[in-house]
Amino acid sequence: MTEETAAPVVLFVDDEPSILSALRRLVRPQGYRVLLASGGAAGLELLAQEPVDVVVSDMRMPEMDGAVFLEQVRERWPAVGRILLTGYADIQATVAAVNRGQIQRHIAKPWDDRELLMAIDDALSRRRLEVENRALLQLTKAQNAELQSLNADLSQRVRARTMELEQVNAMLEKSFEQVKETFLLSIQVFSGLMELREGGLAGYSRQVADLARRTARRMGLGPRVEEDVHSAGLLHEIGKLGFPDALLRKPVSTMNAEEIARYRRHTLNGEAALLPLGQLQHVARLVRSQHERIDGKGFPDGLSGDAVPLAAQALAIASDYHAALSGRMAEQRFTPAQALLLARGGGGTRYEPEIVEAFELALTDEPEDVPRDRQISPQDVEPGMVLARDLLTPKGTLLLAAGHVFDARLVRQIREFAGREGVKLALFVQPPDGDAAPAPRRAAAPQGAAHG
Repeated sequence: MTEETAAPVVLFVDDEPSILSALRRLVRPQGYRVLLASGGAAGLELLAQEPVDVVVSDMRMPEMDGAVFLEQVRERWPAVGRILLTGYADIQATVAAVNRGQIQRHIAKPWDDRELLMAIDDALSRRRLEVENRALLQLTKAQNAELQSLNADLSQRVRARTMELEQVNAMLEKSFEQVKETFLLSIQVFSGLMELREGGLAGYSRQVADLARRTARRMGLGPRVEEDVHSAGLLHEIGKLGFPDALLRKPVSTMNAEEIARYRRHTLNGEAALLPLGQLQHVARLVRSQHERIDGKGFPDGLSGDAVPLAAQALAIASDYHAALSGRMAEQRFTPAQALLLARGGGGTRYEPEIVEAFELALTDEPEDVPRDRQISPQDVEPGMVLARDLLTPKGTLLLAAGHVFDARLVRQIREFAGREGVKLALFVQPPDGDAAPAPRRAAAPQGAAHG
């Protein structure tokens, strides 16, 4: 209808005033607003001036009949309801009106009051639905437009937020790598504590760790396990820190029963030392299981078969190999060939046969990164130089990790440390093109260096 709160408007068109009066009286109780026109031209003029909901037109009128009038109404005001009053003799004209004017209802004269009122009410209901549908359609279009705008704005916000998150993730990854690097450096420094003891072997744990990791890689155990095996190799003797120097130097084959009992507890002590560190939970387990055997004759838990982790076996075979070379296993130092035969002999009892195969392949592996570097003395170090290899003391203790950048303070401390301790330090630095070693990172002062 024209307005939600206004009365419906009905226009009656007929050339007989008495019929118009009768129609007005008929609909007055319905509360409609009624407009009257004495012909088609007058009806069109009223439609042009007034909002109308339904038109009820007579068929036979001079100058313009109802069919022509309703056709023009349809063309100019298609939303207005159209009802035609016809006589029984006007059937052919009624068909024309239906076709051309697309009337919604035709009622024969004389009309039945109830039928006419129902027809008008139906037309008004249809009109109301059409108005509501148009309003809903406009509302839907407006909401769709607003939704598209919101989506565009949301997409832009999502892109901006995604970029922010990517930047934050990049920063977190960088921070994580720095923390991880520092943590691994701490493990290396920690592992060097054993080698400071009398009888310690310079670089021994690092050699075990490297060979164990290569073996795990040959087994295809995955990067995470390789990392754990490497850390376990660096720390596999941490439980021996409480050993007296005499026991630390003593080959296992020459130990008495009491010493053997103490020696067997070093794996439990090592695990206990590492368990408080959340990042080393798996490493601690490998340290505990490094002397287990697949035949069940190992310690401390007597595990057998598949219960002995392959990672622990990779650590064990690397440790046994270097222990044989260094004289830790027996009074006689084994040659590499003899140590390899010893490892092969453990296949099927000490280790799974595939571990032995992987170990033999790992022995043939070339270093992954062959540094192009040059050796200089502490007196030749200059600020800005980048350390190409780990800097170790003659006992094998880590002072600085590869990748550290020397600044003026660190240069002074290195020179003072070398002069005060009277040690010869082998410093390997990257060549000037800087493409030889890991990405540079800022260094901390070396252990034992002078402060200031």
